[in-house]
Amino acid sequence: MENRKVYLNHHTNLLELEEHMYPLVDVDTPNVFRNLFHYDEIPKIAFNDRIVPHHMPDEIWITDTTFRDGQQSRAPYTSEQIVTIYDYLHRLGGPKGKIRQSEFFLYSKKDRDAVYKCLEKGYEFPEVTSWIRANKKDFELVKEIGLKETGILVSCSDYHIFYKLKMKRSEAMKHYLSIVRECLETGIRPRCHLEDITRSDIYGFVIPFCVELMKLMNEYQIPIKIRVCDTMGYGVNYPGAVIPRSIPGIIYGLMVHAGVPSELIEFHGHNDFYKAVNNSTTSWLYGACGVNCSMFGIGERTGNTPLEAMVFEYAQLRGTLDGMDTRVITELAEYYEKELGYHIPPATPFVGKNFNVTRAGIHADGLLKNEEIYNVFDTAKFLDRPPLVSVSNTSGIAGIAHWINTYYKLKGDAQVTKESPLVVELKKWVDVQYDEGRVTVLTDHELVDKINEISETMKIDF
Repeated sequence: MENRKVYLNHHTNLLELEEHMYPLVDVDTPNVFRNLFHYDEIPKIAFNDRIVPHHMPDEIWITDTTFRDGQQSRAPYTSEQIVTIYDYLHRLGGPKGKIRQSEFFLYSKKDRDAVYKCLEKGYEFPEVTSWIRANKKDFELVKEIGLKETGILVSCSDYHIFYKLKMKRSEAMKHYLSIVRECLETGIRPRCHLEDITRSDIYGFVIPFCVELMKLMNEYQIPIKIRVCDTMGYGVNYPGAVIPRSIPGIIYGLMVHAGVPSELIEFHGHNDFYKAVNNSTTSWLYGACGVNCSMFGIGERTGNTPLEAMVFEYAQLRGTLDGMDTRVITELAEYYEKELGYHIPPATPFVGKNFNVTRAGIHADGLLKNEEIYNVFDTAKFLDRPPLVSVSNTSGIAGIAHWINTYYKLKGDAQVTKESPLVVELKKWVDVQYDEGRVTVLTDHELVDKINEISETMKIDF
Protein backbone atom coordinates (compact mmCIF):
# COMPACT_ATOMS: atom_id res chain seq x y z
CA MET A 1 0.00 0.00 0.00
CA GLU A 2 2.82 2.43 0.93
CA ASN A 3 4.46 2.06 -2.53
CA ARG A 4 1.35 2.74 -4.57
CA LYS A 5 1.33 6.17 -6.14
CA VAL A 6 -1.30 8.81 -5.39
CA TYR A 7 -2.07 11.03 -8.39
CA LEU A 8 -4.54 13.74 -9.39
CA ASN A 9 -7.09 12.73 -12.03
CA HIS A 10 -7.51 15.91 -14.06
CA HIS A 11 -10.85 14.76 -15.47
CA THR A 12 -12.49 14.26 -12.06
CA ASN A 13 -10.16 16.56 -10.07
CA LEU A 14 -9.88 13.85 -7.43
CA LEU A 15 -6.80 12.25 -5.89
CA GLU A 16 -6.71 8.59 -6.84
CA LEU A 17 -4.63 5.65 -5.71
CA GLU A 18 -2.69 3.83 -8.40
CA GLU A 19 -4.22 0.44 -9.08
CA HIS A 20 -2.46 -2.90 -8.77
CA MET A 21 -0.83 -4.35 -11.88
CA TYR A 22 -2.71 -7.07 -13.73
CA PRO A 23 -0.38 -9.75 -15.14
CA LEU A 24 -1.40 -12.18 -17.84
CA VAL A 25 -3.23 -15.18 -16.41
CA ASP A 26 -2.20 -18.09 -18.59
CA VAL A 27 -4.53 -21.08 -18.40
CA ASP A 28 -4.37 -24.64 -19.70
CA THR A 29 -8.05 -24.82 -20.51
CA PRO A 30 -10.17 -22.04 -21.98
CA ASN A 31 -12.43 -19.95 -19.76
CA VAL A 32 -15.56 -19.66 -21.87
CA PHE A 33 -17.78 -18.44 -19.00
CA ARG A 34 -20.12 -21.42 -19.12
CA ASN A 35 -22.08 -19.90 -16.22
CA LEU A 36 -23.08 -17.04 -18.55
CA PHE A 37 -22.79 -18.57 -22.02
CA HIS A 38 -24.17 -22.09 -21.93
CA TYR A 39 -24.72 -22.76 -25.62
CA ASP A 40 -27.96 -24.70 -25.21
CA GLU A 41 -29.45 -21.97 -23.01
CA ILE A 42 -30.18 -18.27 -23.53
CA PRO A 43 -27.13 -16.21 -22.38
CA LYS A 44 -27.46 -14.92 -18.83
CA ILE A 45 -26.98 -11.38 -17.54
CA ALA A 46 -25.55 -11.55 -14.02
CA PHE A 47 -24.94 -8.72 -11.54
CA ASN A 48 -22.43 -8.08 -8.77
CA ASP A 49 -23.44 -4.43 -8.21
CA ARG A 50 -19.93 -3.11 -8.79
CA ILE A 51 -20.63 0.37 -10.11
CA VAL A 52 -18.14 2.42 -12.13
CA PRO A 53 -18.45 6.20 -12.62
CA HIS A 54 -19.52 8.08 -15.71
CA HIS A 55 -16.49 9.52 -17.49
CA MET A 56 -17.75 11.41 -20.54
CA PRO A 57 -14.73 12.58 -22.56
CA ASP A 58 -14.22 16.24 -23.42
CA GLU A 59 -14.84 15.39 -27.08
CA ILE A 60 -16.65 12.45 -28.68
CA TRP A 61 -16.98 11.38 -32.30
CA ILE A 62 -18.21 8.78 -34.76
CA THR A 63 -16.13 6.50 -36.97
CA ASP A 64 -17.44 4.60 -39.97
CA THR A 65 -17.19 0.97 -41.10
CA THR A 66 -19.70 1.12 -43.97
CA PHE A 67 -17.05 0.00 -46.48
CA ARG A 68 -15.59 -2.75 -44.26
CA ASP A 69 -17.92 -4.51 -41.80
CA GLY A 70 -20.91 -2.94 -43.52
CA GLN A 71 -19.83 -4.48 -46.82
CA GLN A 72 -19.47 -8.03 -45.48
CA SER A 73 -23.21 -8.70 -45.54
CA ARG A 74 -24.18 -7.30 -48.94
CA ALA A 75 -23.02 -7.25 -52.54
CA PRO A 76 -19.76 -5.28 -52.71
CA TYR A 77 -20.03 -1.61 -53.55
CA THR A 78 -18.51 -0.42 -56.81
CA SER A 79 -15.67 2.08 -56.60
CA GLU A 80 -18.03 4.82 -57.80
CA GLN A 81 -20.62 3.95 -55.13
CA ILE A 82 -17.95 4.03 -52.42
CA VAL A 83 -16.77 7.47 -53.51
CA THR A 84 -20.34 8.79 -53.62
CA ILE A 85 -21.14 7.49 -50.12
CA TYR A 86 -17.82 8.85 -48.85
CA ASP A 87 -18.82 12.29 -50.17
CA TYR A 88 -22.11 12.01 -48.30
CA LEU A 89 -20.29 11.04 -45.08
CA HIS A 90 -18.02 14.07 -45.44
CA ARG A 91 -21.02 16.37 -45.75
CA LEU A 92 -22.88 14.66 -42.92
CA GLY A 93 -19.92 15.00 -40.53
CA GLY A 94 -19.83 18.75 -41.01
CA PRO A 95 -16.94 21.22 -40.74
CA LYS A 96 -15.86 19.86 -37.33
CA GLY A 97 -15.43 16.37 -38.72
CA LYS A 98 -17.68 14.59 -36.23
CA ILE A 99 -17.45 11.54 -38.50
CA ARG A 100 -13.76 11.21 -37.81
CA GLN A 101 -12.65 8.19 -39.87
CA SER A 102 -13.82 5.62 -42.39
CA GLU A 103 -12.18 2.22 -42.88
CA PHE A 104 -11.65 0.43 -46.18
CA PHE A 105 -10.60 -2.99 -47.45
CA LEU A 106 -7.43 -3.03 -49.57
CA TYR A 107 -7.61 -6.59 -50.89
CA SER A 108 -8.82 -6.00 -54.46
CA LYS A 109 -7.96 -3.50 -57.17
CA LYS A 110 -11.55 -2.18 -56.90
CA ASP A 111 -11.06 -1.50 -53.19
CA ARG A 112 -7.73 0.22 -53.75
CA ASP A 113 -9.11 2.29 -56.64
CA ALA A 114 -11.87 3.55 -54.35
CA VAL A 115 -9.31 4.44 -51.68
CA TYR A 116 -7.22 6.42 -54.16
CA LYS A 117 -10.29 8.30 -55.41
CA CYS A 118 -11.38 9.14 -51.86
CA LEU A 119 -7.88 10.33 -50.98
CA GLU A 120 -7.92 12.56 -54.07
CA LYS A 121 -10.87 14.42 -52.52
CA GLY A 122 -8.41 15.89 -50.03
CA TYR A 123 -10.89 15.80 -47.14
CA GLU A 124 -9.50 16.00 -43.63
CA PHE A 125 -12.55 14.07 -42.42
CA PRO A 126 -13.47 11.28 -42.57
CA GLU A 127 -9.83 10.17 -42.55
CA VAL A 128 -9.31 7.18 -44.85
CA THR A 129 -8.03 4.18 -42.87
CA SER A 130 -7.73 0.51 -43.71
CA TRP A 131 -8.44 -2.96 -42.41
CA ILE A 132 -5.90 -5.58 -43.47
CA ARG A 133 -4.55 -9.01 -42.81
CA ALA A 134 -1.94 -8.89 -40.09
CA ASN A 135 1.24 -9.37 -42.10
CA LYS A 136 4.19 -7.26 -43.18
CA LYS A 137 3.23 -7.34 -46.87
CA ASP A 138 -0.12 -5.73 -46.11
CA PHE A 139 1.50 -3.17 -43.78
CA GLU A 140 3.75 -2.14 -46.65
CA LEU A 141 0.69 -1.82 -48.90
CA VAL A 142 -0.91 0.55 -46.40
CA LYS A 143 2.29 2.61 -46.30
CA GLU A 144 2.60 2.64 -50.11
CA ILE A 145 -0.95 3.98 -50.49
CA GLY A 146 -0.19 6.67 -47.90
CA LEU A 147 -2.59 5.73 -45.12
CA LYS A 148 -1.63 6.61 -41.57
CA GLU A 149 -3.76 4.05 -39.68
CA THR A 150 -4.87 0.47 -40.15
CA GLY A 151 -7.01 -1.98 -38.26
CA ILE A 152 -5.52 -5.30 -37.07
CA LEU A 153 -7.59 -8.24 -35.84
CA VAL A 154 -6.53 -9.36 -32.34
CA SER A 155 -9.19 -11.79 -31.14
CA CYS A 156 -9.23 -11.81 -27.36
CA SER A 157 -11.68 -14.39 -26.03
CA ASP A 158 -10.63 -17.94 -25.22
CA TYR A 159 -13.21 -19.05 -27.77
CA HIS A 160 -10.95 -17.58 -30.44
CA ILE A 161 -7.56 -18.07 -28.81
CA PHE A 162 -8.05 -21.77 -27.98
CA TYR A 163 -10.59 -22.94 -30.53
CA LYS A 164 -9.75 -20.86 -33.63
CA LEU A 165 -6.07 -20.00 -33.24
CA LYS A 166 -5.24 -23.22 -31.33
CA MET A 167 -2.96 -21.26 -28.98
CA LYS A 168 -2.60 -20.52 -25.30
CA ARG A 169 -3.06 -16.96 -24.06
CA SER A 170 0.67 -16.33 -23.68
CA GLU A 171 1.26 -17.52 -27.26
CA ALA A 172 -1.55 -15.35 -28.59
CA MET A 173 -0.26 -12.29 -26.76
CA LYS A 174 3.27 -12.83 -28.05
CA HIS A 175 1.91 -13.30 -31.57
CA TYR A 176 -0.27 -10.18 -31.44
CA LEU A 177 2.47 -7.99 -29.98
CA SER A 178 4.88 -9.08 -32.72
CA ILE A 179 2.31 -8.13 -35.36
CA VAL A 180 1.68 -4.73 -33.76
CA ARG A 181 5.42 -4.14 -33.54
CA GLU A 182 5.74 -4.92 -37.27
CA CYS A 183 3.06 -2.33 -37.95
CA LEU A 184 4.80 0.25 -35.79
CA GLU A 185 8.10 -0.44 -37.58
CA THR A 186 6.45 0.80 -40.79
CA GLY A 187 5.41 4.02 -39.01
CA ILE A 188 1.68 3.27 -39.25
CA ARG A 189 -0.79 3.74 -36.38
CA PRO A 190 -2.25 0.35 -35.42
CA ARG A 191 -5.91 0.05 -34.46
CA CYS A 192 -6.26 -3.17 -32.50
CA HIS A 193 -9.66 -4.81 -33.01
CA LEU A 194 -10.24 -6.79 -29.80
CA GLU A 195 -12.66 -9.27 -31.32
CA ASP A 196 -15.21 -10.94 -29.04
CA ILE A 197 -14.28 -8.84 -26.01
CA THR A 198 -17.64 -9.46 -24.31
CA ARG A 199 -16.77 -13.16 -23.91
CA SER A 200 -13.14 -12.60 -22.91
CA ASP A 201 -11.27 -12.75 -19.61
CA ILE A 202 -10.99 -8.99 -19.09
CA TYR A 203 -8.49 -9.00 -16.21
CA GLY A 204 -6.78 -12.26 -17.13
CA PHE A 205 -6.01 -11.35 -20.76
CA VAL A 206 -7.46 -8.09 -22.12
CA ILE A 207 -6.07 -5.71 -19.50
CA PRO A 208 -2.56 -7.30 -19.43
CA PHE A 209 -2.50 -7.26 -23.23
CA CYS A 210 -3.50 -3.60 -23.41
CA VAL A 211 -0.87 -2.72 -20.79
CA GLU A 212 1.74 -4.19 -23.14
CA LEU A 213 0.28 -2.28 -26.06
CA MET A 214 0.62 0.96 -24.11
CA LYS A 215 4.28 0.08 -23.47
CA LEU A 216 4.80 -0.34 -27.21
CA MET A 217 3.07 3.00 -27.79
CA ASN A 218 5.48 4.71 -25.43
CA GLU A 219 8.44 2.97 -27.02
CA TYR A 220 7.57 3.97 -30.59
CA GLN A 221 5.74 7.22 -29.79
CA ILE A 222 2.97 6.18 -32.18
CA PRO A 223 -0.64 6.03 -30.92
CA ILE A 224 -2.22 2.58 -30.63
CA LYS A 225 -6.00 2.60 -30.75
CA ILE A 226 -8.09 -0.01 -28.92
CA ARG A 227 -11.32 -1.01 -30.62
CA VAL A 228 -13.73 -2.67 -28.17
CA CYS A 229 -15.49 -5.19 -30.42
CA ASP A 230 -18.78 -6.53 -29.08
CA THR A 231 -18.67 -9.06 -31.88
CA MET A 232 -21.68 -11.12 -30.82
CA GLY A 233 -23.74 -8.30 -29.29
CA TYR A 234 -23.49 -9.74 -25.76
CA GLY A 235 -22.61 -6.39 -24.18
CA VAL A 236 -25.04 -4.77 -21.74
CA ASN A 237 -25.17 -1.27 -20.31
CA TYR A 238 -26.90 -2.09 -17.01
CA PRO A 239 -25.21 -0.65 -13.90
CA GLY A 240 -23.76 -3.40 -11.75
CA ALA A 241 -23.71 -6.10 -14.45
CA VAL A 242 -20.69 -8.41 -14.34
CA ILE A 243 -17.88 -8.40 -16.86
CA PRO A 244 -17.27 -9.50 -19.53
CA ARG A 245 -20.80 -8.45 -20.54
CA SER A 246 -20.63 -5.04 -18.82
CA ILE A 247 -19.72 -2.30 -21.30
CA PRO A 248 -19.16 0.27 -18.49
CA GLY A 249 -16.89 -2.26 -16.74
CA ILE A 250 -14.83 -2.90 -19.87
CA ILE A 251 -14.35 0.81 -20.67
CA TYR A 252 -13.45 1.54 -17.05
CA GLY A 253 -10.92 -1.29 -16.96
CA LEU A 254 -9.21 -0.13 -20.14
CA MET A 255 -8.89 3.44 -18.90
CA VAL A 256 -8.06 2.90 -15.23
CA HIS A 257 -6.24 -0.43 -15.15
CA ALA A 258 -4.64 -0.56 -18.61
CA GLY A 259 -3.99 3.18 -18.89
CA VAL A 260 -5.57 3.59 -22.32
CA PRO A 261 -6.58 7.25 -22.86
CA SER A 262 -10.16 7.97 -23.91
CA GLU A 263 -9.17 9.29 -27.33
CA LEU A 264 -7.71 5.86 -28.18
CA ILE A 265 -10.78 3.86 -27.15
CA GLU A 266 -13.46 3.10 -29.73
CA PHE A 267 -16.54 0.90 -29.35
CA HIS A 268 -17.76 -1.37 -32.15
CA GLY A 269 -21.13 -2.97 -31.46
CA HIS A 270 -23.39 -5.54 -33.06
CA ASN A 271 -27.13 -5.72 -32.70
CA ASP A 272 -27.81 -9.41 -32.00
CA PHE A 273 -29.72 -8.54 -28.81
CA TYR A 274 -31.05 -5.12 -29.94
CA LYS A 275 -28.41 -3.31 -27.86
CA ALA A 276 -25.99 -1.82 -30.39
CA VAL A 277 -27.17 1.79 -30.01
CA ASN A 278 -27.50 1.71 -26.22
CA ASN A 279 -24.10 0.08 -25.83
CA SER A 280 -22.50 2.64 -28.15
CA THR A 281 -23.98 5.53 -26.21
CA THR A 282 -22.92 3.89 -22.95
CA SER A 283 -19.34 3.68 -24.26
CA TRP A 284 -19.36 7.45 -24.76
CA LEU A 285 -20.79 8.00 -21.29
CA TYR A 286 -18.13 5.88 -19.60
CA GLY A 287 -15.07 7.18 -21.40
CA ALA A 288 -14.68 6.06 -25.03
CA CYS A 289 -14.25 8.95 -27.45
CA GLY A 290 -15.21 6.96 -30.53
CA VAL A 291 -18.11 4.77 -31.58
CA ASN A 292 -17.80 2.77 -34.79
CA CYS A 293 -20.90 2.55 -37.01
CA SER A 294 -22.18 1.70 -40.46
CA MET A 295 -24.85 3.44 -42.50
CA PHE A 296 -28.31 2.10 -41.63
CA GLY A 297 -26.64 -0.53 -39.42
CA ILE A 298 -25.83 -2.72 -42.43
CA GLY A 299 -23.35 -5.36 -41.32
CA GLU A 300 -22.64 -8.91 -40.21
CA ARG A 301 -25.69 -10.91 -39.05
CA THR A 302 -28.04 -8.42 -37.33
CA GLY A 303 -25.80 -5.52 -38.29
CA ASN A 304 -23.68 -2.84 -36.68
CA THR A 305 -24.61 0.30 -34.80
CA PRO A 306 -26.50 2.52 -37.27
CA LEU A 307 -24.46 5.65 -37.95
CA GLU A 308 -27.54 7.83 -38.31
CA ALA A 309 -28.71 6.75 -34.85
CA MET A 310 -25.47 7.92 -33.24
CA VAL A 311 -25.74 11.32 -34.96
CA PHE A 312 -28.96 11.91 -33.03
CA GLU A 313 -27.55 10.32 -29.85
CA TYR A 314 -24.68 12.81 -30.10
CA ALA A 315 -27.08 15.74 -30.37
CA GLN A 316 -29.11 14.51 -27.39
CA LEU A 317 -26.02 14.11 -25.21
CA ARG A 318 -24.25 17.31 -26.26
CA GLY A 319 -27.23 19.59 -26.88
CA THR A 320 -25.88 20.43 -30.33
CA LEU A 321 -25.19 18.77 -33.67
CA ASP A 322 -21.83 20.55 -33.83
CA GLY A 323 -22.29 21.25 -37.51
CA MET A 324 -23.44 17.81 -38.64
CA ASP A 325 -25.86 18.14 -41.57
CA THR A 326 -28.60 15.66 -40.76
CA ARG A 327 -30.47 16.33 -44.00
CA VAL A 328 -27.76 14.27 -45.70
CA ILE A 329 -29.16 11.21 -43.90
CA THR A 330 -32.33 11.45 -46.00
CA GLU A 331 -30.25 11.90 -49.17
CA LEU A 332 -28.27 8.79 -48.29
CA ALA A 333 -31.43 6.79 -47.65
CA GLU A 334 -32.80 7.83 -51.05
CA TYR A 335 -29.48 6.98 -52.71
CA TYR A 336 -29.42 3.50 -51.15
CA GLU A 337 -32.97 2.75 -52.21
CA LYS A 338 -32.96 4.28 -55.70
CA GLU A 339 -29.37 3.69 -56.82
CA LEU A 340 -28.32 0.61 -54.85
CA GLY A 341 -31.68 -1.13 -54.67
CA TYR A 342 -31.41 -1.51 -50.89
CA HIS A 343 -34.73 -1.84 -49.08
CA ILE A 344 -34.89 0.10 -45.82
CA PRO A 345 -37.58 -1.41 -43.55
CA PRO A 346 -40.39 1.18 -43.42
CA ALA A 347 -40.47 1.44 -39.61
CA THR A 348 -36.72 2.18 -39.31
CA PRO A 349 -36.17 5.30 -37.16
CA PHE A 350 -35.17 8.46 -39.07
CA VAL A 351 -34.94 6.79 -42.50
CA GLY A 352 -37.86 4.36 -42.92
CA LYS A 353 -40.69 5.75 -45.04
CA ASN A 354 -43.15 5.35 -42.14
CA PHE A 355 -41.01 6.64 -39.28
CA ASN A 356 -42.93 9.93 -38.99
CA VAL A 357 -46.24 8.84 -40.53
CA THR A 358 -49.31 8.98 -38.29
CA ARG A 359 -51.99 6.36 -38.97
CA ALA A 360 -54.30 6.27 -35.98
CA GLY A 361 -57.27 8.59 -36.55
CA ILE A 362 -57.00 10.33 -33.20
CA HIS A 363 -53.25 10.81 -33.69
CA ALA A 364 -53.77 12.21 -37.17
CA ASP A 365 -56.27 14.72 -35.81
CA GLY A 366 -53.73 15.88 -33.24
CA LEU A 367 -50.92 16.08 -35.76
CA LEU A 368 -52.97 18.20 -38.14
CA LYS A 369 -53.72 20.63 -35.32
CA ASN A 370 -50.14 20.79 -34.02
CA GLU A 371 -47.42 18.51 -35.35
CA GLU A 372 -45.43 18.69 -32.07
CA ILE A 373 -48.04 16.47 -30.47
CA TYR A 374 -47.03 13.38 -32.46
CA ASN A 375 -43.66 14.16 -34.09
CA VAL A 376 -40.33 13.51 -32.36
CA PHE A 377 -38.78 16.82 -33.50
CA ASP A 378 -38.97 19.13 -36.52
CA THR A 379 -38.31 16.39 -39.05
CA ALA A 380 -38.80 18.81 -41.93
CA LYS A 381 -35.94 20.96 -40.63
CA PHE A 382 -33.50 18.19 -39.71
CA LEU A 383 -34.32 15.52 -42.29
CA ASP A 384 -36.23 17.32 -45.06
CA ARG A 385 -39.13 15.06 -44.12
CA PRO A 386 -42.27 16.75 -42.80
CA PRO A 387 -44.60 14.49 -40.85
CA LEU A 388 -47.20 12.63 -42.87
CA VAL A 389 -50.76 11.71 -42.00
CA SER A 390 -51.88 8.47 -43.61
CA VAL A 391 -55.13 8.60 -45.54
CA SER A 392 -58.16 6.69 -44.29
CA ASN A 393 -61.91 7.22 -43.81
CA THR A 394 -61.13 9.57 -40.90
CA SER A 395 -58.67 11.83 -42.76
CA GLY A 396 -61.19 14.27 -44.24
CA ILE A 397 -60.49 16.41 -47.26
CA ALA A 398 -58.02 18.55 -45.27
CA GLY A 399 -56.04 15.43 -44.36
CA ILE A 400 -55.88 14.37 -48.00
CA ALA A 401 -54.62 17.80 -49.06
CA HIS A 402 -52.04 17.66 -46.25
CA TRP A 403 -50.86 14.23 -47.40
CA ILE A 404 -50.37 15.40 -51.00
CA ASN A 405 -48.47 18.54 -49.97
CA THR A 406 -46.15 16.72 -47.59
CA TYR A 407 -45.59 13.58 -49.66
CA TYR A 408 -44.72 15.56 -52.79
CA LYS A 409 -42.97 18.31 -50.78
CA LEU A 410 -45.06 21.05 -52.40
CA LYS A 411 -44.29 24.59 -51.30
CA GLY A 412 -46.02 27.98 -51.60
CA ASP A 413 -48.28 28.40 -54.62
CA ALA A 414 -47.62 24.83 -55.71
CA GLN A 415 -49.53 23.47 -52.71
CA VAL A 416 -52.99 22.00 -53.21
CA THR A 417 -55.99 23.06 -51.12
CA LYS A 418 -59.28 21.47 -50.10
CA GLU A 419 -60.86 23.05 -53.18
CA SER A 420 -58.30 21.70 -55.67
CA PRO A 421 -59.96 19.42 -58.27
CA LEU A 422 -57.34 16.73 -57.66
CA VAL A 423 -58.09 16.70 -53.91
CA VAL A 424 -61.86 16.67 -54.46
CA GLU A 425 -61.65 13.71 -56.88
CA LEU A 426 -59.25 11.79 -54.63
CA LYS A 427 -61.58 12.32 -51.66
CA LYS A 428 -64.46 10.79 -53.66
CA TRP A 429 -62.34 7.73 -54.46
CA VAL A 430 -61.24 7.36 -50.82
CA ASP A 431 -64.86 7.47 -49.65
CA VAL A 432 -65.80 4.70 -52.08
CA GLN A 433 -63.05 2.44 -50.71
CA TYR A 434 -64.44 2.63 -47.20
CA ASP A 435 -68.07 2.53 -48.28
CA GLU A 436 -67.25 -0.85 -49.81
CA GLY A 437 -65.99 -2.17 -46.47
CA ARG A 438 -62.29 -1.36 -46.36
CA VAL A 439 -60.88 -1.06 -42.80
CA THR A 440 -57.12 -0.54 -43.35
CA VAL A 441 -55.33 2.71 -44.21
CA LEU A 442 -54.44 3.44 -47.82
CA THR A 443 -50.84 2.85 -48.74
CA ASP A 444 -48.60 5.46 -50.36
CA HIS A 445 -48.37 3.28 -53.46
CA GLU A 446 -52.16 3.13 -53.85
CA LEU A 447 -52.52 6.88 -53.44
CA VAL A 448 -49.73 7.69 -55.89
CA ASP A 449 -51.24 5.37 -58.50
CA LYS A 450 -54.68 6.98 -58.08
CA ILE A 451 -53.25 10.51 -58.18
CA ASN A 452 -51.44 9.66 -61.43
CA GLU A 453 -54.68 8.27 -62.87
CA ILE A 454 -56.73 11.33 -61.86
CA SER A 455 -54.07 13.72 -63.14
CA GLU A 456 -53.97 12.00 -66.52
CA THR A 457 -57.76 11.82 -66.83
CA MET A 458 -58.34 15.45 -65.78
CA LYS A 459 -55.27 16.75 -67.62
CA ILE A 460 -53.88 18.17 -64.39
CA ASP A 461 -50.19 19.12 -64.56
CA PHE A 462 -49.00 17.47 -61.38
